[in-house]
Amino acid sequence: MSLSWDEVIAYGLGLPDVELAPHYGAPSLKTNGRAFVAPGREQGSFCLLIDRDTVAMLMDTDPDTYWQTPHYAGYPAVLVRLDSDDPERVLAMVDRARERARSLPRPKPRQKKA
Repeated sequence: MSLSWDEVIAYGLGLPDVELAPHYGAPSLKTNGRAFVAPGREQGSFCLLIDRDTVAMLMDTDPDTYWQTPHYAGYPAVLVRLDSDDPERVLAMVDRARERARSLPRPKPRQKKA
């Protein structure tokens, strides 16, 4: 069983204190003013914003699901294939990413360019 982007969004919106809001112009899941799920730059994947240690662990334990392009290398984010063999783990990682985003300080508002 695989997931769809809409199913990932619906799952995330069912978690406490989550909203659908823009992140770099794209609809993303946010909590505490921080994105934790965003559309991926690669077809069939989404971006999970999570700590670097978890990124490394996910890519080591399930490289068929969790991966990076050079664009994401070194950044606390990993691409997640929607056709994962373990959708329950994918959703658990969405929850974990949400908890991380909630634990970080709320970002300062950006100044609008004149």
